[in-house]
Amino acid sequence: MVAMLDLIEKRGSIELSELTEDLGISPATARRDLGELADRSLILRTHGGASSLHRSLELPVGLRNTRHQDAKRAIARAMATRLPTDRYVVALSGGTTTAGVAGELRHHRDLAVVTNSLTIANLVSAFPGVRVVMTGGFLRPQSLELVGALAESTFNSVNVGTAILGTDGITAGAGVTTHDETEARTNHAMVSKAGHTVVVADASKIGHAALARCCRIDEIDMLITDDEADADELERIRCTGVEVVTVAV
Repeated sequence: MVAMLDLIEKRGSIELSELTEDLGISPATARRDLGELADRSLILRTHGGASSLHRSLELPVGLRNTRHQDAKRAIARAMATRLPTDRYVVALSGGTTTAGVAGELRHHRDLAVVTNSLTIANLVSAFPGVRVVMTGGFLRPQSLELVGALAESTFNSVNVGTAILGTDGITAGAGVTTHDETEARTNHAMVSKAGHTVVVADASKIGHAALARCCRIDEIDMLITDDEADADELERIRCTGVEVVTVAV
């Protein structure tokens, strides 16, 4: 379904026959997937095909989790190895890459995780060496994150060693960005109280800017991405003083 959505976004509009040929699927499968994408308000069904809604698209978290999985796993492992093994406090924003980092924390002996992500809180609650601090806030169904003043108040009231931040886009000029401005403010509250901030983002996020800025580029200390990221943009980010780590996929 993600490949279908990408194809529609790329071409603007597409016929059913093109989808079946390009994706190697049956007409029945194509109609079913088009119906599901239309029900989620991600595309517009047309007679005999579909068209893009021509807007900045934020995929539901369930679909985002199917993209760039190898890169996200490698980035998550690289992040987890950089955390202290003794008592420590981390903050995790929502997102599929940060959820991957959370999954790598299962063997930590004494870690407090502060998060506004329902997905991450549910995941790490099963780890015996991890304590969970959950923010309040309004639930964003697209990302399963709690945002707004209540979430910001929680982040403002705790001391965090490392904030681990996901993103919808990062550039040297625009900084760290996301699709939703309320989510951006909540993420900035998390970053502002952290001693150290790391952005974890696969190559597709490098060089792209989303609607709202979470923080300036000089407010982060490290970017961990994969070796398919745009080399010129990574160099521009390095020139701002950010440590850039690339992992092999």
